[in-house]
Amino acid sequence: MEAPLYPDFPLAPSTPPGGQPAFWVGPRHLAGDDGRLYDTVADTLAGLGWTSLTIVRGRHEPDEGPEDRQVLRSTVLHISPDTLRWAQWSLADEPFHLGDLPIAWQISARAETSTPLAHWSAYFTPDVPGEAVADFLVALDARDQLAVPYAGPELVLDAVAAHGWLRDIDQPHAAATDPTFTSHISLGEVPPLIQDADPRALTTEANETGPVGWQAWAEPALGAPCLWAASFGSSVPHDLVAAFGASLSSTAPVLRRVLPEATRERLLRAPA
Repeated sequence: MEAPLYPDFPLAPSTPPGGQPAFWVGPRHLAGDDGRLYDTVADTLAGLGWTSLTIVRGRHEPDEGPEDRQVLRSTVLHISPDTLRWAQWSLADEPFHLGDLPIAWQISARAETSTPLAHWSAYFTPDVPGEAVADFLVALDARDQLAVPYAGPELVLDAVAAHGWLRDIDQPHAAATDPTFTSHISLGEVPPLIQDADPRALTTEANETGPVGWQAWAEPALGAPCLWAASFGSSVPHDLVAAFGASLSSTAPVLRRVLPEATRERLLRAPA
């Protein structure tokens, strides 16, 4: 059931000229990405001094004008000044899926410049709140040792528990959920195709348990399609996942113009 944050204000103010009305909404983990997941993250990376590159692959027929060129693939890659971390917007690149949702951002890091391979990667689908991805990147940008663990998995659970999330009864040291049991974060087996330096990611047999990493997702109703999903390779440092979890579970409202259909009736709203 929907309820306004401030009942003295009208729920649906008139649409301002040239745009949709803006609201402060909560909880954040159900608020979606406002249709601006690329812009939110790209603006954060620009503020951190990362360089952006656009890679376009297409087809150009003889005697065809530039305006008729067929673009088959377009990738935007953001690279940190030290080239040890990068973020790729891959939604337009025929991405693989996570929780039946396409991957939008893939964020990777390597331990040293002598190897071109990522030490670990993290993946985010559309409708992951952009604030949480941005906070993950700010924490990543500030980190000196990208492959050295600073803390254990308890840090992630403590981060979301500080904002009222509940530890799972059956897995109190590996999983937590929000009080409405809609959004979840869990330390478990990593899905297929998640890139990681852990050799078990490549050598695990079909009947064996693979490496574990953090997974997060929002399921608006039992058995319903996921609103969003995020996956962290097994080598992603726990403190970086904790930064994501703390932002995701934050009780501070976020500004939105576009609300997800699946959760809009569950969001508290106040005119901005």
